[in-house]
Amino acid sequence: MSYCCGGWRVLQIHRSHKKLVYGIDTALVMLPLSLSPFRPLSSSSSLPFSSNTHLSSSISQVTAEQDQHQQNSRRKSSQLVALEYAELNLSNNLDMGHVRIRQHVNPLSSSFSTPAQVPDWNQVFADPALPLMVDIGCGSGRFLMWLAKRTPKVRNYLGLEIRQRMVKRAELWVKDLALDNIHFLFANAPISFKQLVESYPGPLQLVSILCPDPHFKKKHHKRRVLQKPLVGAIVDNLSPGGQVFVQSDVVEVALDMKNQFDEVDALSHIDALNSDILCDSEGWLLSNPMGIRTEREIHAEFEGGKIYRRLYEKK
Repeated sequence: MSYCCGGWRVLQIHRSHKKLVYGIDTALVMLPLSLSPFRPLSSSSSLPFSSNTHLSSSISQVTAEQDQHQQNSRRKSSQLVALEYAELNLSNNLDMGHVRIRQHVNPLSSSFSTPAQVPDWNQVFADPALPLMVDIGCGSGRFLMWLAKRTPKVRNYLGLEIRQRMVKRAELWVKDLALDNIHFLFANAPISFKQLVESYPGPLQLVSILCPDPHFKKKHHKRRVLQKPLVGAIVDNLSPGGQVFVQSDVVEVALDMKNQFDEVDALSHIDALNSDILCDSEGWLLSNPMGIRTEREIHAEFEGGKIYRRLYEKK
């Protein structure tokens, strides 16, 4: 939208929702009529220094306001995460130093090519014969800890995470909680999953992949955690009646996971087995069946995003 004002063209710039998760939706930028996109520039046209300074100042102010709004929104969604997981009463005063945890890493890097060492299951779990749930890309581990605390004698939980510092922090939290049915491993799941679950004494009951790194660029899709070899390893080792739960706030990633598991004859989507479980018209679960939302899920829904979920069961 534009309009004239005293020899200046005022442009109302709309920001794409996908590009701007939090912040101001529009910004006003004043341009001289000679520079209006609705009037051709002559070869001699130029922007006066004072006008250029004014324009830069206006853009900088809008950017600063957007950044501040974004920070405030992040604080609010972080408070929602703390509230959701309040019963864990996790300490943030861990002796880990001040080291920034990277949000995304390249799993194809040589530094992640070594398979994780198979643990002594009798050492990490009080009862290694219990059914096992594996959360691939477990992040901070809060989601898995909440489940482990709720079902202490029912199931064991294994979290696989490629960011080592998150694993170290999760291990300290587990120690504080004194849980004996949960364990975290620094592992690149496509490389380590198969040998880990094949060595586990009990049945593999549930595998979850929740809001994995999207790796948006087409040339980076090979970095996504779910590839055909991992799909095969999950299905082959899953016990009859075992389940696979996947979700993402990025529809392209969710569709990629959906398409891969839909092709597996040994799996059925849960709504085909239980008519009480509701899905939308596109086949996505309407609610999280786990009883608690993940951290990314909380952030995404706070921002107004949608979560795309699928739950499969092995025949």
